[in-house]
Amino acid sequence: MIGSWAGGLVRHRTGRLLAALTGIALAVGLVAALGSFLTASKATMTQRALRSVAVDWQVQVQPGAAPNTVLDLVRKTPGTRAALPVGYARSTGFTARVQGSTQTTGPGMVLGLPDGYRSLFPDAIRTLSGSSTGVLLAQQTASNLHAAPGDTIGVQLPGVGARQVRVDGVVDLPQADSLFQTVGAPSQSQPTAPPDNVVLLPAARFAALTQGATGTTTQIHTARDDTRLPSDPAAAFNAVTRAAHNVEARSTGAALVGDNVGAALDSARQDALYAQILFLFLGVPGAVLAAALTAAVASAGGERRRQEQGLLRLRGLRPRQITVLAGVEAVLIGLVGGLTGLGIAALTGRLAFGSASFGAGASTWAAWYGAAFVLGAAVAAGAVLVPALRDLRTVTVADTRKESGARGSRSPWWMRYGLDFALLVGSWLIFRASSGSQYALVLAPEGVPSISVSYWAFLGPALLWIGAALLLWRLTLLALAHGRPAVARLARPLTATLAGTTAATLSRRRRPLARSVVLLALAVSFAISTAVFNATYRQQAEVDARLTNGADVTVTEPPGARVAPAAGSTLKVSGVRHVEPLQHRFAYVGSDLQDLYGVRPGSIGRATSLQDAYFAGGTAGRLMRKLAQSPDNLLVSAETVHDFQLSPGDTVNLRIQDARTKALRTVAFHYAGVVKEFPTAPKDSFFVANASYIATATGSDAVGAFLLDTGGTRQKQIAAQLRGRLGTSATVTDLTQTRGTVGTSLTSVDLAGLTRIELAFAVLLAAGGGGLVLALGLAERRRTFAIATVLGARTRQLRGMVLTEALLLTAGGLAGGALIGWALSEMLVKVLTGVFDPPPAGLAVPVAYLALTAAAAVAAVLAATANGIRGARRPAVEELRDL
Repeated sequence: MIGSWAGGLVRHRTGRLLAALTGIALAVGLVAALGSFLTASKATMTQRALRSVAVDWQVQVQPGAAPNTVLDLVRKTPGTRAALPVGYARSTGFTARVQGSTQTTGPGMVLGLPDGYRSLFPDAIRTLSGSSTGVLLAQQTASNLHAAPGDTIGVQLPGVGARQVRVDGVVDLPQADSLFQTVGAPSQSQPTAPPDNVVLLPAARFAALTQGATGTTTQIHTARDDTRLPSDPAAAFNAVTRAAHNVEARSTGAALVGDNVGAALDSARQDALYAQILFLFLGVPGAVLAAALTAAVASAGGERRRQEQGLLRLRGLRPRQITVLAGVEAVLIGLVGGLTGLGIAALTGRLAFGSASFGAGASTWAAWYGAAFVLGAAVAAGAVLVPALRDLRTVTVADTRKESGARGSRSPWWMRYGLDFALLVGSWLIFRASSGSQYALVLAPEGVPSISVSYWAFLGPALLWIGAALLLWRLTLLALAHGRPAVARLARPLTATLAGTTAATLSRRRRPLARSVVLLALAVSFAISTAVFNATYRQQAEVDARLTNGADVTVTEPPGARVAPAAGSTLKVSGVRHVEPLQHRFAYVGSDLQDLYGVRPGSIGRATSLQDAYFAGGTAGRLMRKLAQSPDNLLVSAETVHDFQLSPGDTVNLRIQDARTKALRTVAFHYAGVVKEFPTAPKDSFFVANASYIATATGSDAVGAFLLDTGGTRQKQIAAQLRGRLGTSATVTDLTQTRGTVGTSLTSVDLAGLTRIELAFAVLLAAGGGGLVLALGLAERRRTFAIATVLGARTRQLRGMVLTEALLLTAGGLAGGALIGWALSEMLVKVLTGVFDPPPAGLAVPVAYLALTAAAAVAAVLAATANGIRGARRPAVEELRDL
């Protein structure tokens, strides 16, 4: 009996089964794909964080402790791959006599590197010119001394005086910030910048040179075995941190660990949490929508299912046997749909990421696929088996009439709409609380193992989604119940004399139609919110890269260098449209030392983009005009405005170094506006002023960087050409290079990977929401069309009835989806502000994708309509006989 029943379902209910299978497959495929991608992304974040560190640990030997004892302790620590001692000595200054002139620098550092250091830590030092071994000068030191390989420089050491060394090469120190960190000090107490002057010596030469000098220390630079760390950044951070604390505890005060790899993982674990949040914010609604689609497909055949149950009862089957047959249908749909969904997920991974597992490990990949399959089985049971059991036990004639929409609700309006508005108001209140400037969705205190996520913020979008869906449901029912004259006028050009009948039919079947409208609207809103969020993220990642680099190509000079006098001829190579000089100084406001940028207000916009969102108190153009009209005007960071209680027009006295006397000179400015972001500027406190005013006040027009506009093309080639021309005298960076390195590790794993999955499924869901339920509803109404034909309805009129329903569905679904999607997009971007750096001034709308989504939904509705029209043309006698 079971086999015959299953075969009959496949032969005679093919459309309904395929529609339900589609819903299950979409839910399973989306969860499996997103889960696998999330796991792989976390592992990628961990690996990128580990690769970004040149020296895993810098173990500081404390005063009075024996370096060899600490070295032995570190080498015996589990997980240590290798460890080498590095000497640190403070210098009071360096001197060099080159081409008859003597150059002198300020204080600096001297490092003693043992043999094999560069092979063990290849990313710590990069050779620019000369030899890669021997006495090496940092690039900025070589520029300050005007020294090159082969020149002799003097090293001033406290306690021993000057020592002479011959330069063998010039190098760059890519991770100088961590190399010269104060080990054990909190991040806010770290030096604001690494030392300008650095000399690297072989260990033996360092020992001989610093013998008798005071202030020398030793660090044990350590390379760890990272292959055994967990793939999750948070778990890896905990493991590395515990190992570092264990070393400090076993050293009994003889060592402090500068945990560079832990610091990198500390940042990555926060990004991993944001990736998890994005999975919940953007992925779960898609899975819920696919489940709702399956439930809607199953309910579309509810009337036919009840008729089949009645026939089975008449033929003597007991309720238990009927339950088994319903279970067979649920198992068939769950099994085939689940396997199809897993196949879709694997195909998505193979096409988009080159691997069916999305790069995840075998165990985690299998776990996510297994969980997704179980979810599909649960959805099948809930959508097919549960309604069948409910109908079997409770359905009566009155219930059937109520479900078919023959009678409307008689409850007061405030009861019908109260829940909807309560959900929307609750969503708005939660949104206001969770999008405030002081609110942090993810709280990961630096160095603290515990991290937390404020999951209650999810209630805002969730309540909006549910409340908007319920409100759309109510409004659609209201329009179809009380707007029959309007529907009749709409249907008259299509159905002629059957316009009133069409309106009455749609009013009677308003619940199935309202369900279809809501499903289509939710699918469209899911596509819109996901696409807008992804486009906004891409937009802000580009803004972040441009802010960091400054322009298409940026040439940064060491202090005192003069690469391109008068802003230019040296840098105006082929492809460069404009060269803009940018001053970079330092100024004291009170006791705070902050960056000071001098700009040419009239031309700064020709080399880089200045958005209004970078400023407060005026637009970018207006504030630049203020700097041009009143050269003593000053743009101040919001933090400084708050700390010093500034009001517009207040005098701000900055102490800036005078180029002639080398002493600090007080220069008066007037507070004219707030600058929140600026090209090449740090993300905390800084000032922006008129370059000519700074040059006059300090006696120097020295430029810190040149911003080059290349028209957005050939940045890489132009940067390479300039590096060849300038050599080691300046640092050249381009936007393509910076784009790949700035931002969070969430940027590095490319959020577009997550959204590519979601956007593809969103299009399928929109098509399913628009077409599947409509097609099944029309198929269930073939008897109605046959009766209308017997009563004299023409084929053109039947076609008009179907088209009228399709038009109402399309218009209501797309309009409702657009409104819900816009509201969700605004809410998601505000709540997830921590993902964006800097926060966006407005949403980015991907018009092409949204047009594709709308076209897919309309195409699905048209296909369902064409199928319904074809069914309506079938001879009425045959249709009534079959039914």
